[in-house]
Order: sequence, then C-alpha cells, then structure tokens
Amino acid sequence: MYTDLDQTTRDAASRGRAALVAIGPLVLVGAMLWHPPLPGRLPDSEAVADAAAGDITRWGLSHLAAAIASAMIALSFIAVRGHLRQRGDHSLSAVGLGFVVAGSTLYAVLPGMEFSVLAAHETGADLVATQDALEGWFVTVLIGGSALFAVGTLLFAVAVVRSAAMGRSEAVLIAGALVVFGLSRLVPIGVVQFYVQSAAALLALLPIAAEISARTPRRAGSSAT
Repeated sequence: MYTDLDQTTRDAASRGRAALVAIGPLVLVGAMLWHPPLPGRLPDSEAVADAAAGDITRWGLSHLAAAIASAMIALSFIAVRGHLRQRGDHSLSAVGLGFVVAGSTLYAVLPGMEFSVLAAHETGADLVATQDALEGWFVTVLIGGSALFAVGTLLFAVAVVRSAAMGRSEAVLIAGALVVFGLSRLVPIGVVQFYVQSAAALLALLPIAAEISARTPRRAGSSAT
C-alpha cells in the first residue's frame, strides 16, 4: 500500500534532511566571519590578546557560535550519511561519519579553550600569558581533531563519487571540496582556518542539500492501494 500520506511524509523528511545539510555550513560561515580576524600563523598569543581586548563581547559570542557551528556540521554529515546510504553506500560514509563526529567534537573544544581569555580579561590577568599557557593543549587538540575530521571527509568524498548521487563531474567537484574542507583544519593559518574552510564547506555541502531537495522520490499512482 502506498498513499498520498506516505508521499507527504517522505517529502517532509527529504526537505528536513536537505535543510539540515545546508544549515551546518551556513552557521559555520557566520561564525567564522564573526570571529575577529586573525590572518597570520596560529596560534598567535599576541594577536589573540589584541583581538579579544578590542571587543571582548564579540570574542565570547563568536566562539560560542563556533562551537555551535561544529555541532551543526556534525549533524549535516549525519544527514549526508543517510542520503548516501539511500544511494547505495553501505560502509565508507558510515566509517567516515565516526571520524567526522569525533573530529567535530574535538574541534568544538577549541572555542571553549578560548574562553580563558574572557576570564583573564575579567580578572585583569595577562591575556598573552594566559594564551601561552594553553598553547600546548590547544595545538594538540587542534591537530588531533583536525586529523580525524580530515580522514572522515576523505571517506565521504570517496563515497560521494562511488555512489554518484549526482552527475559524475559534479560529484568529483563536491568530493574535492570535501577534501579541502577537511585538510583546511590542519593548516595553522588564520585565512585558511576561517575563510578557506568556510568556502569549502559551502561548496561541499550546499550542492548535496540541493540534490536531496530536488530528488524527492515520486511514484505514479501514489494513491492507489
């Protein structure tokens, strides 16, 4: 039995999945653009101290937004995994999802570390010294989380090409953007972390969201029993 109600439910599920895929990179772009510019090599304690002291409220809220964006990116990949599974991928994206979620979780820890600057500012402590004290932990978490995320996006890239959910050339472009998205987190340069990463996320995930939305399953005689 296949009814109009079944089709309506499927349509709503597809639209919801497409929205979830799209929201992640959009939130990430917003958070990264809101973050005070740090264009040089990271971590840079003096640049961080200057940026935070210049607008401490913006510093705090932008890092909260960055943590939320990391969670939303993980949710986007969960939705992409569901889409690729429907297209016939049964293992690559499943394994990749584990790496992406683990990497996103560690990446969300980084904005939490940056809240130490808020505490230092409020208590009158030395902001540069506070950042210097955290540098070892920050770099370790950044590299570890980014490496996991990069492995995950690589597996998703291969799954996208193999499942050929869209045209072959488009799938290759999306796969390339996924790889750049993952690798950008490993590059300790502000321009790459904030802007290249954001652009790659948009180029990788928005076309998938559009493909999910455009290819809602339809069946002739859906109201027939």
